Amino acid sequence: MTVVLSCGAVLLGPDRTVFACRTTGQQRWDLPKGVSDPGEAPRAAAVREAWEECGLVLPADALRDLGEFAYLPAKRLHLFALHVAAGAFDPADCRCRSFFPHWRTGRPTPEADAFAWQPLDALAGWCGKNMTRVLSALSWAEIAAMPAVTRIEVDVDSPVA
Repeated sequence: MTVVLSCGAVLLGPDRTVFACRTTGQQRWDLPKGVSDPGEAPRAAAVREAWEECGLVLPADALRDLGEFAYLPAKRLHLFALHVAAGAFDPADCRCRSFFPHWRTGRPTPEADAFAWQPLDALAGWCGKNMTRVLSALSWAEIAAMPAVTRIEVDVDSPVA
């Protein structure tokens, strides 16, 4: 079995919240993440995926490497953390730039259709069981102790492709 590596960003916000995007057509929320391109470093893939799925321009040098985690039988996660100050960006400004053909209509459909700060203390209520397992194992106190980024640009000007 081939195992793929998905790279993503864990953004810890104010009041023990985690930034999440909702996969179009699904009830569960997820982290901005995705498979790296050939030859792409995990950090670069995490930054790219945050931009593609949410329009977030993450400061790559501020991301803390959390390492790789078992996720699904054919997928591992390489996660990077960022502590985000209140008001650093507004999730309402986020836009998805990554599309797939809709299973029924074939029309281009965004990967993510909603963006929000979700409660860390209620993981099982908003994300899937495997992501809940991974996120529950993180050292949130260490992430909270990181210097908080006070501003994250949300790219609202680039065309949505």
